[in-house]
Amino acid sequence: MEFIKAAGLGGILTGVVSLVIGSQGSRGGQLAIHLMQAGDYEIYWSWPLFLAGTGLAWGLMIMQR
Repeated sequence: MEFIKAAGLGGILTGVVSLVIGSQGSRGGQLAIHLMQAGDYEIYWSWPLFLAGTGLAWGLMIMQR
C-alpha cells in the first residue's frame, strides 16, 4: 500500500519540479525533462525524477512504520 501512495507523491514531485525547470527552457541535465502530450494537454515530465521521487517517498514511508 505504501508503494501506491509513494507513486502519487513521486508524481506530484515530478510534475512540480519538471514544470519549474522545463518552463525555463532547460532539459535539467541528467533529469531528462521533456515535453509530453497527455490528450489535449502538454506537460513537462521526467522518468528518472519520477523513479527517484517515488523511491524516496517509499523509503520514508517504510521508515515511519
